[in-house]
Amino acid sequence: MRFTLVETQRFEWPFTLRLPFRFGVITVTQGRQAVVRARIRLEDGTEAWGMAAETLAAKWFDKDPRLSDAQNEQQLRRALELATDATLAAGADTAFGHFANSYAAVTAAAAEEALNPLVASYGRALLDRAMLDAALKAKGVSFWTGMRANIGGMTAHDVAPDLAGFDFSAMLASQAPLMQLHARHTVGLVDPITTSDQDTRVNDGLPETLEEISRTYRHHYWKLKVGGNIAQDVERLSRIAGVLDRQPEGYHASLDGNEQYEDAEGALALWRAMQAEPRLARLCQSILYIEQPVKRARALETGMAALGAERPVIIDESDGPLDAFVTGRALGYAGVSSKACKGVWRSLINLARCRAWNAEEGGDRYFMSAEDLTTLAGVCVQQDLALVALLGLPHVERNGHHFVDGFAGRPKAEAYRFLEAHPGLYADTAHGPRLAIRDGMLDIGSLETPGLGATLEPDFAAMAPMPRAAWPG
Repeated sequence: MRFTLVETQRFEWPFTLRLPFRFGVITVTQGRQAVVRARIRLEDGTEAWGMAAETLAAKWFDKDPRLSDAQNEQQLRRALELATDATLAAGADTAFGHFANSYAAVTAAAAEEALNPLVASYGRALLDRAMLDAALKAKGVSFWTGMRANIGGMTAHDVAPDLAGFDFSAMLASQAPLMQLHARHTVGLVDPITTSDQDTRVNDGLPETLEEISRTYRHHYWKLKVGGNIAQDVERLSRIAGVLDRQPEGYHASLDGNEQYEDAEGALALWRAMQAEPRLARLCQSILYIEQPVKRARALETGMAALGAERPVIIDESDGPLDAFVTGRALGYAGVSSKACKGVWRSLINLARCRAWNAEEGGDRYFMSAEDLTTLAGVCVQQDLALVALLGLPHVERNGHHFVDGFAGRPKAEAYRFLEAHPGLYADTAHGPRLAIRDGMLDIGSLETPGLGATLEPDFAAMAPMPRAAWPG
């Protein structure tokens, strides 16, 4: 199925967090979401519109402290422009072909403007999702149905030479999308553990402290941020464990280093200190993997064998070049994150690597995790959940529902239209429709709808046109 990109429309809108969220070097209190529409024309002349939405996240794609948050947003706008220009000039291709055949040129063009590969992947990811959404709607099929039939034409390609000869069609056909997912709640670095940590409260009737979150949502999976100071991290983790250990059914957790360590030895020292702390005995046993502990400048130059022998280590921010997981494997990394903001095709290529490497070694060492970038209610979170379900990953980091109050910032009528279309995924509350987490789980069966997880469109008239990128500035 080949198509041509005819035009795009780009929008954005602001949102405010109900609680501050700190990860790595930044504390976030507000943000903007980018929304892209793409019109495609199939070779038989049929036309269709598709869409995608994602946060314009500062200080994640590029953590250079010399850049302001506004400059980070300009970088991401520019990445979208570069991907769009390349695709408009490309003519007809498959959905996968549009990505694979332009990857090298778009990444090189971005590099010429001082945009790293992770920034470049953002623009490509948004446009690819919008075009794939349009292709699925043109055929009236869901993401899960279309992908299992390889509607995107995914095949072995020079963009991933390590997978020459890999049967992508067979892999896709074998996928059994999940109808429910565990929500893995993020505990940020400034999140209150108990009410004693709060000088003031939001008092909006929603959970604020870790104790309240645990009682309200009953999560079985958690993601715990650490800040790079071993003594402070151990003390904070001990207080977190004091809450989670009270869960009678037990729990699982991931440990997110957020690039806070200069080398693997520093991260290993944290793990040793955690093991030596009696209050962390149960929490240490719960840790499934450690996420990107070393700064990206050195992460793919540093051996992870010693730390990896304790717990599997994954790359996240270092997953910039498309072959980053290949490099990471040689250094002792066992996993890589899936984020829709990095691209559907990237996630599927890395899934193929896990399948190929595990078959080669006769085990299950290599894996993918599903992580968040504050996916907001509506199109954004639904597209990410649809991808996670296709990949077969049983739990996914979710934080947008906690730090942003449901559809806050969107028209009330839009929120209720999404609730009516997805009554299992959202619940009506005194604050309007919100993501529904019941016994720690998300019901995503309604994402089996024409398009990439969402047939319903948001109110584009309630958004502002995205300005041309002021980059390089």
